[in-house]
Amino acid sequence: MLGFGTLAKKVFGTPNDRKIKATRPTVEKINALEPEFEKLSDEELIAKTAEFVERVAGGESLDKLLPEAFANCREGAKRALGLRAFDVQLMGGIFLHEGNISEMKTGEGKTLVATFPAYLNALTKRGVHIVTVNDYLARRDAEWMGKVFGALGMTTGVVYPQQPDAEKQAAYASDITYATNNELGFDYLRDNMKSELSDMYQRDHHYAIVDEVDSILVDEARTPLIISGPAQDRSDLYITIDGIIPEVTDEHYTLDEKTRNVTFTDEGNEFLEERLKVAGILPEEHTLYDPESTTIVHHINQGLRAHKLFTKDKDYIVRDNEVVLIDEFTGRMMSGRRLSDGLHQAIEAKEGCKIQPENVTLASVTFQNYFRLYDKLSGMTGTALTEAEEFADIYGLGVVEVPTNLPIARQDDHDAVYRTAQEKFDAIVQEIAKAHIKGQPVLVGTTSIEKSEFLSQLLGDVQGLKRIAAARRAVAEGIKKPEEKAVLIADAEALEQVAENKGGLPHNVLNARQHEQEAQIVANAGKLGAITIATNMAGRGTDIKLGGNVEFTVMEAIAADPEGNPDEIRQRIEEAHAADEQAVKDAGGLFVLATERHESRRIDNQLRGRSGRQGDPGKSSFFLSLEDDLMRIFGSERLEKMLTTLGMQEGEAIVHPWVNKSLERAQAKVEGRNFDIRKQLLKFDDVMNDQRKVIFSQRRDVMEAEDLSDVVEDMRHQVIDDLVDTYIPPKTYADQWDGEGLYAAVLEKAGVETGVIGWTEEEGVDDETIRERLCQAADEMMAQKAVQFGPENMRTIEKQFLLQTIDAKWREHLLMLEHLRSVVGFRGYAQRDPLNEYKTESFQLFETMLNGLREDVTQKLSQVRPMSEEEQKAMMEQMIAQQRALQQAQATATPNADAAAEGENPGFPNAIAGFNESDPTTWGNPGRNDLCPCGSGKKFKHCHGRLA
Repeated sequence: MLGFGTLAKKVFGTPNDRKIKATRPTVEKINALEPEFEKLSDEELIAKTAEFVERVAGGESLDKLLPEAFANCREGAKRALGLRAFDVQLMGGIFLHEGNISEMKTGEGKTLVATFPAYLNALTKRGVHIVTVNDYLARRDAEWMGKVFGALGMTTGVVYPQQPDAEKQAAYASDITYATNNELGFDYLRDNMKSELSDMYQRDHHYAIVDEVDSILVDEARTPLIISGPAQDRSDLYITIDGIIPEVTDEHYTLDEKTRNVTFTDEGNEFLEERLKVAGILPEEHTLYDPESTTIVHHINQGLRAHKLFTKDKDYIVRDNEVVLIDEFTGRMMSGRRLSDGLHQAIEAKEGCKIQPENVTLASVTFQNYFRLYDKLSGMTGTALTEAEEFADIYGLGVVEVPTNLPIARQDDHDAVYRTAQEKFDAIVQEIAKAHIKGQPVLVGTTSIEKSEFLSQLLGDVQGLKRIAAARRAVAEGIKKPEEKAVLIADAEALEQVAENKGGLPHNVLNARQHEQEAQIVANAGKLGAITIATNMAGRGTDIKLGGNVEFTVMEAIAADPEGNPDEIRQRIEEAHAADEQAVKDAGGLFVLATERHESRRIDNQLRGRSGRQGDPGKSSFFLSLEDDLMRIFGSERLEKMLTTLGMQEGEAIVHPWVNKSLERAQAKVEGRNFDIRKQLLKFDDVMNDQRKVIFSQRRDVMEAEDLSDVVEDMRHQVIDDLVDTYIPPKTYADQWDGEGLYAAVLEKAGVETGVIGWTEEEGVDDETIRERLCQAADEMMAQKAVQFGPENMRTIEKQFLLQTIDAKWREHLLMLEHLRSVVGFRGYAQRDPLNEYKTESFQLFETMLNGLREDVTQKLSQVRPMSEEEQKAMMEQMIAQQRALQQAQATATPNADAAAEGENPGFPNAIAGFNESDPTTWGNPGRNDLCPCGSGKKFKHCHGRLA
């Protein structure tokens, strides 16, 4: 008897089926246009783009233009790359344009899919950002797909770290820009620290296509991007505390592996108080519970976390005396990324590395809030359905599973669960040897660097291989069924043969230590008999092709034989590859063997998806043990009882669909908990994000404005209003007024010396009259300054002071919010909602910041004055001395350089004729934004114009 839900699906199809069906008429229209676009010349394809741009500018919708634009893009890709997009790729492109996530299996050509919606949306001339997970992919895809966009008359740019400013601005000005999520986020923060609009990189947040969208918008969503500056150096404190932590015993702390939390017990606090007093860190009269001890307690807790929660070669590696974090989801090194709140320094102390100083936050944003800036967002990945709720809830993105071009032929085995880790690894080695002997390539997935290197040792250990073979024979002796016994003996013989003939199993290891060779190792992972051990970064962005990757092999061969004929080399390699590919298919295709389950089903599915691309044969198996982290932490007790009840022999595994279901439920629980954590973090970050938008919007308004005198005047009047309200409270008598206090405050805050003390004693004078007189006096003083400086210079000064003060106040505010965030959680003990408390108090802090901003700007502008002739002369002499020192250094570095005339500028060959920095009359009359006549390449206002 079919349930109603099952029956409805059979009759009406699933929601996903209906979405796929809805795109078919559009795909048919694109296919019908193909003959028409095939007839166009290369120039006419480009002309079509210009026509589309005009039609969009004229008001035609992108949806209406989609069939023609996709047909033009398909033809451009066919001519530029020799790739004709399949119908399913067009479907994926349609869903991306609609603002969805297209879930497409590995090898279905997601890189090409992105060109269709990117081309269509770039017709608006507002720019499209295609986001990748690493710099290698950004450069590769920009170069590769740039040929398609070039054939259609569009420009392509790529953004990467340490890029020259002019090149980066050009990349963002392109029609389509490829960049990593990190670089986009950091450039957004950098833009909002600039003081000139012309120096900003990003022009708009119109449309983004995020590749590996699950990795970027889910896995990395908990980690904010932070631009920081150095703070006080506390290296000695970290080293001292690190010397104490190893003395801590199990009774001194409690560890919760599920929540990754560790805290000191009362016994631990007593022990630490004694040791800290002996070390001279905690004063004798203080305890750890005193408010003055907050900082010490914070650093002790971070030291404990560094030792008990962070493991070398799993969470980080030490490279060149530096602690480099490892991404828990992709297994890649995160160079330049540091843990905050002193935790990174605690790990550096633990490992004996050079301790970098702590940082203060200058600007920060989460990926969640950065990508929600875009008017339209979409994404691609092979695995998104398990996180569909999160994508819909946080980003408003739907997930559509796009069918594969060819049916999947991969065989997915049920999980095999062993009692101990040793039994599991013995079985893994045996399975790898069996596959290797018959020529089947094996991709072995591990969860950490440590485990990948441990398995590598096992495969290379001849004696270990012989031990496993002997154990296999021993198990075979106890089996009565002749068929099963024969299989085990054959396995043992095969392993002995590998150990004797090859001295171990030849293999490659791919983890964060081999990050640079990632693409090459993965490209060769499909070769006949290849064994590749990888952390879960395996294959990201690079297909594992059966028989090996032809393009990589051709490039290597041409590089090795530069004088050979490239066409002949390619032909020879392609012929050899065809035979190898068939041999690998005959051996069963790529065998993905996972050594453990991850906390997320998505990561497991990504690994499994490396096999069986484009209808290729393949196989996937997961080998687990009760000692694995997931099994140990998330309930293996029932399973252990079941195995004991079954009376399983050593080396025997349980394989059953129920085990798979049990594990998936455990993983779903972990995923749900992680989602809740991210959702809660986002609620807190949304509060800051609203304030961030206000501040960044104000900065932009300031930069765009030509004249800020009205804004500055309003600030000045507001400050005076507040001072009058403070010293002459409303509805009070004159004898209650504090004239002397108001005089001193106005002199300090607004720089105006007035007769306010006498005014307060005048007959019939009210607070409003005093307010008007003070504002008039302050306005007159600033008007005199404007005359002294000149109106244009005064406007520039006002703009720079405003921007500098906004930045300084925002930095202070971020620090206050960090401190508030760290303590607001305790309000829950008082039956108060921490989030509401955070919202209320952060709003009050924001109001205080804005008041302080008005005061600081008013005070700074009141104190600014023109430089005297002596001061200008002293600064000029200092500049000349610095310039001569620079010239001397350059002359030393380049002894063959032509000597310049005395008094001129030999450092910059592009200086205007006759330029002499000692004589401003030789500088001409450049505008403030013109290039400096000295030839430095800087704007005049940032160079010699600072002295003028």
